[in-house]
Amino acid sequence: MSSHSSSNHASEKTNVTRLLDAAQIPYSVQAYEVDPDDLSGMHIVEQLQCEPERLFKTLVMKGEKNGYFVCCLAVCDELDLKKVAKAFGDKKCDLIPMKELKDLTGYIRGGCSPIGMKKKFPTFIDETSILFEQIYVNAGQRGLMILLSPSDLARYVDATVCDLVKN
Repeated sequence: MSSHSSSNHASEKTNVTRLLDAAQIPYSVQAYEVDPDDLSGMHIVEQLQCEPERLFKTLVMKGEKNGYFVCCLAVCDELDLKKVAKAFGDKKCDLIPMKELKDLTGYIRGGCSPIGMKKKFPTFIDETSILFEQIYVNAGQRGLMILLSPSDLARYVDATVCDLVKN
């Protein structure tokens, strides 16, 4: 656990933290100031004082034939659409339009978590996640991240861990 302490779990309950509590998966919650002009994640990296490779963004994708799926990768990395489509067993895929995000997942941009979406979608987590004991993912709302084991996350969301990023 890092030296900057996390918020008290009880005061920061989100759907994500309730689900993790119910599954008895250990995590900590870290708050950050939202910058509406920077949803890239790099301002979060600065505030949490973590390596950008440890802070994972959640992208919702749609395959040409197989429908929706979720990708988690480090904020400093770029998704390789060919690798991702292949992992999903599709020829082509793309990010969903932002206006569809809330209806589809229950989350807004900058607050999208791989945990607790409205429906269970196939999920892929970039293999770099396993380089770390713990990674950050969104806690389901802007301003909150959770820190947890990548293997716990992958197990909980039934994810495939594979190479998703441009080299």
